[in-house]
Amino acid sequence: MLATLLVDLDHLIANPIFDPTRCSIGFHPLHSYYAIVAYLVLFFIPKFRIIAIGLLLHIATDCIDCLLM
Repeated sequence: MLATLLVDLDHLIANPIFDPTRCSIGFHPLHSYYAIVAYLVLFFIPKFRIIAIGLLLHIATDCIDCLLM
């Protein structure tokens, strides 16, 4: 589950790397809507379910951050 935090590595290719007013959903490649669909598909493959849960929880917390801005 902790390894799914590596999805934030895509923040390193953004300019600036950190912007407190930017919503990461839809901006970073691993936070794109296509990636979210891929995480949902992974959820239905039993071998990858725990990874998918971690990724979806990560995306959910990022969505909460976007709503609170």
